[in-house]
Amino acid sequence: MSKRTTVPAVRSLVAAGLAAMAAHGAETPGTTEAERLLQARQSEFEQTVIRVADGVHTAVGFGVSPSSMIVGETGIVIVDTQIDAPAARGALGAFREITDLPVAAIVLTHGHIDHTGGLAVFAGDGAPEIWAGADFGHENRWASEAGLTANRLRGARQAGFLLPPGQRINNGVARAYRPERVGPASAPGAAPTHFLTDARHTLDVAGIRLDLVAAPGETSDQLYVWYPEREVLFAGDNFYKSWPNLYAIRGTAYRDVRAWAGSLDAMLAENPAHLVGGHTRPVLGREAVTEVLTNYRDGVRSIFEQTIAGMNRGLTPDQLVEVVRVPPHLAELDYLRPYYGNPAWAVRSIFTGYLGWFDGNPTSLFPLAPAEEAARVAELAGGVDVLRERAAGALADDPQWTAELCDRLLAVDPNDTDAMELKADALEALARPLLTATGRNYYLTAAMQLRARARGEAPRPPR
Repeated sequence: MSKRTTVPAVRSLVAAGLAAMAAHGAETPGTTEAERLLQARQSEFEQTVIRVADGVHTAVGFGVSPSSMIVGETGIVIVDTQIDAPAARGALGAFREITDLPVAAIVLTHGHIDHTGGLAVFAGDGAPEIWAGADFGHENRWASEAGLTANRLRGARQAGFLLPPGQRINNGVARAYRPERVGPASAPGAAPTHFLTDARHTLDVAGIRLDLVAAPGETSDQLYVWYPEREVLFAGDNFYKSWPNLYAIRGTAYRDVRAWAGSLDAMLAENPAHLVGGHTRPVLGREAVTEVLTNYRDGVRSIFEQTIAGMNRGLTPDQLVEVVRVPPHLAELDYLRPYYGNPAWAVRSIFTGYLGWFDGNPTSLFPLAPAEEAARVAELAGGVDVLRERAAGALADDPQWTAELCDRLLAVDPNDTDAMELKADALEALARPLLTATGRNYYLTAAMQLRARARGEAPRPPR
C-alpha cells in the first residue's frame, strides 16, 4: 500500500463529501443561522452618538468599543478612548458637535488597547487627569515581560485581522474594524496620571462627581464608573451584549470568574438607570438594566458553580463541557448568546484556573507523543491511506472528526499537503454554523493559513 492516497483520489473523496453536505443542507453556499444572527448584530455597531442621559453621550461604531462623554460645568470627562487614532478622532469630532468644553479628565476602564489606543487624541495638548486601575495594563505586561509572542498570531486569528472582508462578518461585540498599528497607551504625553489604589474613589472634576470602583473581571485592572447624579454606570468589559469572554482563545491568564460575578453584584447594588457596556450599545431604563445585569450575573455564576461541582465529582474538562450548560431560561436571551465568548471555553478555563493542566486521569500524566500516537492509530485503522479515506468520508456529516483525523495524518507527516487541504475544508465547515465570532474567525484564518502552507506560500504576518 502506498504511503499516501493519490491527490485525484483525495480530491474525489472531498468532492463527494462536499456534495453530500449540499444534499443534507449543510454548510455550503447559503446563509447559516449563525451567519444570519451575526449579520443581525451589525445594528449594534452602527456609527452614532447616543444620548444616554442629560449631559451623557456615548459614541458607538467609530472603532470597536464605545467612548463616552460626560459634560460638566467647565469641562468634559471621557470614559475610554477607542482602539486607535482614526477611531478616536471620529468619536471626538462627533462629541465636538455637542460641546467645545475642554477635556478635564479621562477614565480608562481597563488596559486593553481597544479602549486605550486613542488616548493621545483625547488628551490632546491639554493636561487632563487620566485615571486607570491600580494594576493598569497587567495582562499585556505579564505576557510581554515573559517574552511571549505566540499570542499575537492567535490574537490576529481570533480577531479575523488576516481574513478577506467577505469572510469576516464582525467580532460578535464589534464591527469588523481593521485598526492602525497602535502603540502602548502609556506612550509619552498620553499615560495615566492617577491610579485607583482604593476599592472606591470619588473623583470631582469640572463640576462632575464620579465614583471609580475596582471591579476585577475580564482583567484584574478593570474598574467601573458610577455617575450618581444621572444614575449612569459605565461597566467596561465586565458587561457587553454577549456571553462574556471568560476565556479568550488568543490566550490569557486565568480570568477570575468568581470575582467577575462579584463585580456584577456590585454594579447591581448601584441600582443604575442606564448601563454603558464595554462594547455594543447602551442599555437604557432601570427595569431593563436590572434585568440584564441580574441575568448576566446569574449566567456567569451558574457556569462557575456547575463547573466547580463537576470538578468535585472528578469530571475532566472534556466531560464537564458535555454537562455544564447555561440555564435554559438564560440561554436564549440575545445578550447571553455566545457571540463573543463561549461557555465551553469558560468551563475549561475554570478547571485550569483552579486545578491546572492535569485532568486527573493518570493516563494523562505522560501521554504518548503526538507522532507516535498518530502512527499507532493509523496502524489500527489499516494504514495511512485508510485513515485519509475515513477523514475525507467524514467531512459531510462530521467535520470535527475529519479535522481530528487530519491532525493525526499531519502528526505522522507534517508535510502532508493533502491533509492540510482536507483539514482546511473541515475547519471551514466547522466555522459556518458557529455563532461565536472569535471561534469562527479562528477557524477560517487557520484554514486560510493551511492552504497557503500547502501551496508553499509565505504566511501573512499578524498586524
